[in-house]
Amino acid sequence: MRLNSIPIQELSKQTGITVRTLRYYDQIGLLIPASKTPGKHRIYSDAELRKLQQIQFLKKLGFSLQEISDMISSREWNWSTSLMNQLDFVHKEQRKLSQMESALRAVLHSIAVEGETSWAVIQKLIQLSGQDPSLKQSFRNQMFDEREVEMLSLLPNMNSADPDSLEWIALLGQLKRLMEDSPDSPDVQRIVRRMDEKRLEHFEEEDSFVDKLWEIRKSPDQSEQMGLYPIEQELLAFMERAFDIYVTRKEEQQTERGETS
Repeated sequence: MRLNSIPIQELSKQTGITVRTLRYYDQIGLLIPASKTPGKHRIYSDAELRKLQQIQFLKKLGFSLQEISDMISSREWNWSTSLMNQLDFVHKEQRKLSQMESALRAVLHSIAVEGETSWAVIQKLIQLSGQDPSLKQSFRNQMFDEREVEMLSLLPNMNSADPDSLEWIALLGQLKRLMEDSPDSPDVQRIVRRMDEKRLEHFEEEDSFVDKLWEIRKSPDQSEQMGLYPIEQELLAFMERAFDIYVTRKEEQQTERGETS
């Protein structure tokens, strides 16, 4: 056996490529061994090892075995064109994966709000994702002025993983699970207080904008045109009653502090 002769098992150990895969490469003519022993065992040389390393590298770039075979065997292969085409393919796949990630987050977040998963929940997301973005933007431009349209980007997003959106989703889910309680119960009021604190973080002194947004949210048709996640009317009504109680108590406390001082 020559010094540079490498049995198939040894080549497999060196490269991490399984013996089965090496045999398949031989069958399709992609990597033919330098020779075979009388017992038909495949033997490779340093040249095949280098070629296998090329194959591994090109596979990492996402090329198919047929493409790799053509690239390795051709002396006039246009590498620039191939690499640019592959880069374009990767960008498209990244966009697909990003859309898939966004959809998965939306499903998980809807479960956090609804407290369960069902086709009714999925149907809400299908309805939301099927909207024409241009019509949604047109409605927003119609309902809000330019400054307010910019503020819409601060709203929680069901497809987002930012901490602010995640907290809003968690609070909404908690509120829904307390709908059998009274809207003035301590647990409900605690959630509403935190919601109001978060409102003030982004929209303090923007009462007109918040009121307009809330009226749109309470209208199923306008909420859909706006592209907002569809929240059931019962939960919206419960939230409104809880907020009314919270605001009344807050004003009373402010009045008492004013009288005391």
